[in-house]
Amino acid sequence: MQQLIDDFGRRVSYVRISVTDRCDFRCVYCMSEEMTFLPRAQVLTLEELEMVARAFVELGVEKIRLTGGEPLVRRGIGQLVGDIGALPGLKDFAMTTNGASLDKHARVLREGGLERLNISLDSLDPQRFRQLTRTGELEKVIAGIRAAKAAGFKRIKLNAVILKGRNDDEVLDLVEFAREEGLDISFIEEMPLGDVSDHSRAETFCSSDEVQALIETRYPLMASAESTAGPSRYFRMADSETRIGFISPHSHNFCSSCNRVRVTVEGRLLLCLGNEHSVDLREVLRRYPGDMEALKARIIEAMPLKPERHYFTTDGDVQVVRFMNMTGG
Repeated sequence: MQQLIDDFGRRVSYVRISVTDRCDFRCVYCMSEEMTFLPRAQVLTLEELEMVARAFVELGVEKIRLTGGEPLVRRGIGQLVGDIGALPGLKDFAMTTNGASLDKHARVLREGGLERLNISLDSLDPQRFRQLTRTGELEKVIAGIRAAKAAGFKRIKLNAVILKGRNDDEVLDLVEFAREEGLDISFIEEMPLGDVSDHSRAETFCSSDEVQALIETRYPLMASAESTAGPSRYFRMADSETRIGFISPHSHNFCSSCNRVRVTVEGRLLLCLGNEHSVDLREVLRRYPGDMEALKARIIEAMPLKPERHYFTTDGDVQVVRFMNMTGG
């Protein structure tokens, strides 16, 4: 089997595929309150998305994560999950979601072959949750988490973006919730993508080290060698099966071991979250419909564009103008 190797000897074994740029939330760190979304003609069809996934698996990729926007707002998401879940050679199939529609979709997703879920949860206070998401209802997300547990997913992880002065006082509450529900949780440093108007990123930046120190006031953390093939560094607590993860693009750069690329819903293959190096897969998909070899050749040709590292800063500077919902998680 062919493998995807970049110019720094890193093997790409993980692809995040965005199925939509749309979302029913407007999280303050992810997008502006008034968003302009892509016209339908610019968005990859379900058939094109499945073909992209199949091409990557045939090139040795073992893990696929579906992202958005919010993937569960995409019409036909159950069909797409079933098609990708059936691909031979795929070892790890996951999705990142805000959880608000999981009560309707969880069982179908699990039956379609989806194994793991990351569910965004930045606050356990309904009013604050509404402020951070602008449109979200906490009770729907909690119901979605319970529905996912009932559906029998192999692993469910919460993702919490911590903003100083906004929700850093809830770190221990979020850990307690994860412990009570039997979930993992990762705390994420805000990434400087898109020009947000809601807050100053320089003022709200909260490092993973600060979050870890807060947690260790109650629970000593033991470093773990466990990995989900993503950027989280995991820790364990002596009295719980819950894993605590930290995703630290600023304070603990993980570029040297980066095994990931992203495909946006308009078919841009992004070689790095932190810059605009990309190639157009949609052009190949539509110029040569059904031609898997042409698609795989374009993906292989893109590998030298993958940079050695990103250069995020914590001073509020926007390195990348696209919002996170356009990036694919």
